[in-house]
Amino acid sequence: MARLFWIFLGLAALFLVPFLIWGGHWDWSPNETVDWLKQYGRWGWLVAFCLLMGDLFLPIPSTAVMSGLGLVYGPVWGGLIGASGSFVSGVMAYGLCRLFGERAVERLLGHEDQIRGKDLFLRYGGWLVALSRWLPLLPEVISCMAGFLRMPWPGFLVALACGTIPMAFTFAVVGHLGSDHPALSMLLSACVPPLLWWLIGKRLMQSA
Repeated sequence: MARLFWIFLGLAALFLVPFLIWGGHWDWSPNETVDWLKQYGRWGWLVAFCLLMGDLFLPIPSTAVMSGLGLVYGPVWGGLIGASGSFVSGVMAYGLCRLFGERAVERLLGHEDQIRGKDLFLRYGGWLVALSRWLPLLPEVISCMAGFLRMPWPGFLVALACGTIPMAFTFAVVGHLGSDHPALSMLLSACVPPLLWWLIGKRLMQSA
């Protein structure tokens, strides 16, 4: 699976470039995010939604945005907006990479690596997508790989929801409570997505 590994590294390097160039300019705290969103009045939620979608291309501090949403809109609406923006970002990454045709992917990977990659995401893609959402850089890379290797749409969408919803609501609650050191939120964000995928997603896919 050498070619598949190099594609993964290439995508990681591609998404790392914006962090290296502009990372310092987007290093916001939740309170700074709140001040920034309030400048847009009633459209602040839409700005935050677009920022989370833009995390696919720019080094957006998504956890700070989600916490800021909790401060401004409360844990419920803040969580819904944060989850929606992050979910759409994942779908965009998947959809853009799925545009590569089967023949183009086979030429790039070779037949054997293409088959192995498809099998990997068919068997473990749900876990990879759900677990990656709380990690830096990996959400975009894994979503792109899932689209590139044509992971089935239903499984990807369920796994993506299992990863984005707990993270968004956790950070919205942390922001609402005014916590500046969300260690508990990181623990919950890491543990809840795989639990949800095991309880809901994996079983749903097996029964389909």
